[in-house]
Amino acid sequence: MLHNQSAVTHLERCPWCGNDPLYVAYHDFEWGVPQHDDRVLFEFLLLEGAQAGLSWITILRKRENYRQSFAGFNPVRVAAFDETDATRLLANPGIVRNRAKIAAAIGNARAYLDIQGQFGSFDHYLWQFVEGVPIQNAWRHPGEVPAQTPVAERLSKDLRQRGFKFVGPTICYAFMQAVGLVNDHLLTCSRRAELARN
Repeated sequence: MLHNQSAVTHLERCPWCGNDPLYVAYHDFEWGVPQHDDRVLFEFLLLEGAQAGLSWITILRKRENYRQSFAGFNPVRVAAFDETDATRLLANPGIVRNRAKIAAAIGNARAYLDIQGQFGSFDHYLWQFVEGVPIQNAWRHPGEVPAQTPVAERLSKDLRQRGFKFVGPTICYAFMQAVGLVNDHLLTCSRRAELARN
């Protein structure tokens, strides 16, 4: 959840968040924080899929509309969406109106529940890909940060085999970065050391 407080201005930050208050707050309080709440993990998986081909700030600006449109990111409720719901979502200007992405969100919710049933939680399933411990990278420049990694490729392959859509290796790596499986804050960023200590 984004904090309403303004982010601390003296922090050194990763340059990608620029000066946009929404983006800065996301960088300072969410990006790279290890996440274990299944509802929040579903939220990020849904939003990362919606982001495909678009900028992340576009999705952040639509986030509350997604929250309202997708039942508070409750995978049980989203999995129960039918064609009427899909039509309603397709007519909603507050979200990305892409039929394939909307269908994927609903189908992914069903696959998500299958994983919860098999592994006890999506959290338990997901964190096994990094052996339960966030990967601590040490990048100095934005250009060093990869778009995907072998771990993201393995996660992508496994999710696709389980019926997920819009979960290619690049989307999976962005998801891993967002929910803290990997700490990709730059060495010059104040958040890197803070997260590495946790």
